[in-house]
Amino acid sequence: MKLRLPRPGCLSVAALLVAAIIFAAAILLRPQPLPQPQPLPTDNARNEIARLRPVAAFATIADPQTRSVALFQEAGRVIQHPRCLNCHPRTDRPTQTDAMRPHMPAVTRGPNGEGDPTLRCSTCHHAANFERSGVPGNPKWRTAPIEQAWQGKTLGEICRQMLDPARSHMSRAELLHHIAHDELVGWAWHPGGDRARAPGTQAEFGALIGAWLDTGAQCPA
Repeated sequence: MKLRLPRPGCLSVAALLVAAIIFAAAILLRPQPLPQPQPLPTDNARNEIARLRPVAAFATIADPQTRSVALFQEAGRVIQHPRCLNCHPRTDRPTQTDAMRPHMPAVTRGPNGEGDPTLRCSTCHHAANFERSGVPGNPKWRTAPIEQAWQGKTLGEICRQMLDPARSHMSRAELLHHIAHDELVGWAWHPGGDRARAPGTQAEFGALIGAWLDTGAQCPA
């Protein structure tokens, strides 16, 4: 009885298949280089500083009343910014973040806007921003009186509210000083964390309000 040996052609094909499998496994199982760290993407829109138009840009408006309204509308970009609206809530509960979500933990305005006696604003908000936790801070941290609620109102309504001493609790001179020099108002341009800054600068904002008052303090409709 003769012993049948495999044909040379079959051996070659089988050897090639085995070699191909080994080669593919070597490629798949070879050590892979560790991924290199990549910088986190930045939100350029958030980091950019929005500018305010200077008072001089409104000099070409001949009619003083029209110019006064235009000046206040430009200042309204700050007034209606979340940095300001969060502290001028429509209810006794302030809001936070650019989305103006209800403040957490739940707090209320309390006496003089300093928070409920059981949880004062100063319990968490200290003299300066605390970068590690992201909690903002200022020595005067508080919520505006309910008479100065801005949220949910038109710019014209806010304008008339600001001019009414019974609601603003300020004369026009005091209003200008508050806007141009108050440190808590100034926090809107130094909010810390990843918060968007109010447009322009406090000085530019104050200049617009000053020019608005000088032109008769006209309000938008």
